[in-house]
Amino acid sequence: MSDERLTELEIRASLAEDALEELNRSVFRQQCEIDRLKEQLRFLYRELKAGADAAPDRRNPADEVPPHY
Repeated sequence: MSDERLTELEIRASLAEDALEELNRSVFRQQCEIDRLKEQLRFLYRELKAGADAAPDRRNPADEVPPHY
């Protein structure tokens, strides 16, 4: 294998490693964001459930007839 070919392959391998590291960082950041959003969703669900449990006599707007009927 010629020195030029070997150098070309080393450059490509280095660029591939850099791209892989960047992709790993992106995946890590996205997973952190997903985890944060899941925690927010759990919090909102608990708040909604606590509000529904505190006022069970509230009417459901979906059950109400619109004013034009």
